[in-house]
Amino acid sequence: MGKSNRGFSEAGLRRIRDVLARHVESGKIPGLVALVSRGEETHVEAIGAMRHDGGAPMRRDTIFRMASTTKPVAVAAAMVLLDECRLRLDDPIDQWLPELADRQVLKRADGPLDDTVPARRPIIVRDVLTSTLGLGLDTTAMGSPMMRAFFEQGVYGQEWMLPAPEPDEWMRRLGALPLMYQPGERWLYNLGDDVLGVLVARVTGQSFETFLRERIFDPLGMEDTGFHVPADKIDRLPPLYAPDPQTGEFIVADEAEGGHHSKPPVFESGGGGLDSTVDDYHAYFRMLLNHGMHGTQRILSRPAVELMTTNRLTPEQLAAREAWARNVVHLAHGQGQHGGWGFGMAVRTYRGDYAPIGQFGWDGGAGTSTYADPDNQLVGILLTQTGMSTPDSARAIHDFWTTLYQAIDD
Repeated sequence: MGKSNRGFSEAGLRRIRDVLARHVESGKIPGLVALVSRGEETHVEAIGAMRHDGGAPMRRDTIFRMASTTKPVAVAAAMVLLDECRLRLDDPIDQWLPELADRQVLKRADGPLDDTVPARRPIIVRDVLTSTLGLGLDTTAMGSPMMRAFFEQGVYGQEWMLPAPEPDEWMRRLGALPLMYQPGERWLYNLGDDVLGVLVARVTGQSFETFLRERIFDPLGMEDTGFHVPADKIDRLPPLYAPDPQTGEFIVADEAEGGHHSKPPVFESGGGGLDSTVDDYHAYFRMLLNHGMHGTQRILSRPAVELMTTNRLTPEQLAAREAWARNVVHLAHGQGQHGGWGFGMAVRTYRGDYAPIGQFGWDGGAGTSTYADPDNQLVGILLTQTGMSTPDSARAIHDFWTTLYQAIDD
């Protein structure tokens, strides 16, 4: 086939649709929405239904729980504050987050909580942005005393990997625990992105969502993005499924009406709380590809975008992140093939699969994936609501990226 005017081959676009349709027709994913764009052209596929037992079809404006794909968007709030010199990368966070001042640090990350030494230095803003503040989820050692304490003390809920208490109480509980590693020593997953939201709120005197809406969502036209889905849009939110790992039976982990995302949360989670659509996320990632510009409006400075979307980890920090990634590579698309980490997102520092060096973005445990690729001026977004309790959505994500890169026609 010849080239299309999208920079994708027509045969390649058909293959993307056929491969995604096969995942839906298998009965293992009720429905999905995919968006691919290159340059000024955009192609969207909405396949299947919002519920496993049928019902309304997936649509382009279906709203999804973005889970950890929240991270690359939430971090933009901090970048605004860096641009305005209301935060500095190497400022200690103590003045805004006194709960995390004067830390004790575990002698061994998997050791008893009372076996500690003093922190060698304060936690700084850079540590929070790179997830190297010394606190985080170690999904390879969930039985350690520290991981148990996170759940026993309600830092994270048992059913939701989202903070349960309101931000001040959450910070108080966090402040009662030691650090797992010295500040700046090691990359750890997720918790820094939730600390970031509290930091932004305290610096600005606004709620995290209010600041994001004023400075990021509204200027980009992201009208369907927020930390809950209002009643007049709830019919556009599918249930979240967590299929049984043994049988594959569809278990509803979160209903739409009356569910976790149907009302404003007590804690607005930068680690995993946003709801959004393919078009809203496309606007955001296209802005990053445009070096911070949206049309004629500047959202972030060019250096801020470059900081976010290039590797920020030292070789020592990278080694620890790589070790974690290799241990969970079977759970999610590409986790072992990124290499680097910027601010709130992965950055590919070597070519380990079809995606090139420089691609940036992240995946989410609710079956979501969003990346941008500067070399190809490409954005890809795949949204399902089939959680990664089984490998089905991860396999769909993997196949989406494999076919997307084959569809490039230069």
